[in-house]
Amino acid sequence: MKIYMTNCAEHTRSSAPELTRRFADVSAIVTTVDRPAELARCLDAILAGDVLPAEVIVVDQGDQGADALLQLRAAMGVRLVHVRQPRRGLSAARNGGLAMARCPIVAITDDDCCPDQNWIATVAAVFEAPDAPEAVTGQVLPLGPELPGTYAVSSRTSEIAREFRWATRPWNIGTGGNCAVRRECLLRAGGYDQRLGAGSPGKAAEDMDVFYRLVRAGTPIRYEPRLRVYHARQSQAARRASRFTYGFGIGAFCGIHLRGHDLRAAIVLMRWLGLRLKLLAGAIRRADRNRAGEELIILRSTFPGLRYGFCAPAARGPAA
Repeated sequence: MKIYMTNCAEHTRSSAPELTRRFADVSAIVTTVDRPAELARCLDAILAGDVLPAEVIVVDQGDQGADALLQLRAAMGVRLVHVRQPRRGLSAARNGGLAMARCPIVAITDDDCCPDQNWIATVAAVFEAPDAPEAVTGQVLPLGPELPGTYAVSSRTSEIAREFRWATRPWNIGTGGNCAVRRECLLRAGGYDQRLGAGSPGKAAEDMDVFYRLVRAGTPIRYEPRLRVYHARQSQAARRASRFTYGFGIGAFCGIHLRGHDLRAAIVLMRWLGLRLKLLAGAIRRADRNRAGEELIILRSTFPGLRYGFCAPAARGPAA
C-alpha cells in the first residue's frame, strides 16, 4: 500500500489559500485492472468535483501499477491510497477498499466510469439529510457521443427517486458502479461475496447480491437520480460477451441463496426469467435479431449460473 497525500484535515490546517472546495467525510473506492487511461479519466473526474472526498482508494489488481497516475495527482489535497491486490475478482477488490477506508461513508465506482462533477457532493447531501438512507444508488448514463458499433451498458436512466426497503427485483435498485453506503452497514452485511462478480467463478451480480442482502435485512436503499456516473460504451462483441456473464451471475446469486433455503430468491429468479422472456418476445416482434440474440444468451447462461450457485464453496469473509 502507498499513500500519496497527507490527510485532508492536515492539508486544510496547513492553509493553502487556493483550496476553496469543501471536503466530505467520504472514502471514494475505485477498482482497476490494467486500464490506465480509464483510471486516469475516473480519478480526474472525482478530483474535479465541486466537493472532494476525504480520500480516494485505488484497488489495483493489474500488472501495470498505477503509481505514476496517483503521484501526478498528489497535490490535490486528497489522501490517495494505492492498494495492490494480487487476488483477482471485483468483490475481492471492493472488499479490499472497504477494509482500507477510514471514513463512515464509502462511495464506490469502477475505472471505466466517469463520475459527475457533483458525485461526491450528492453523496454528502444524501447522507447529511435528516431522512438519510443507509445506502444510495443513482443514474448510470453512457459516456460520450454515440458512435457506430458501440453500445451503452449497465445503464440506469430513471429520473424518479425511489426508496427500497424490500425488493424482489434487486436489478431495479441500481448498479455497483455507482453506489454509496455506510461502511459499518456494509461490513455488518458481510461485504461483497467473493464467489460473485467479475473475475470470480460467479462472473457477475456481486452488486445484486449486496443490494438483496441489505434490503432483506431491512436496510433502506435510495435510488437518487442526481447521483450520476457515465459508463464507457462497449463494442458489440464486448457487449455480447457481457450478456453471458450477466445472466450467469444472476443465476449464481439466486442459486447461492436458494441453497441457503431462502425461498424469496425463487421469486427473484422467476421474475428475472419472466423479464428476459418478455424482452425476448418484444425483440422477436420487432424483428430485432441482435437484441433477441442477446436475450437468448442471458437466458441460457442463467441456468449454468444457477447450477454453480448450488455447488459453490462456502463464502469467504470480506477480508479473505
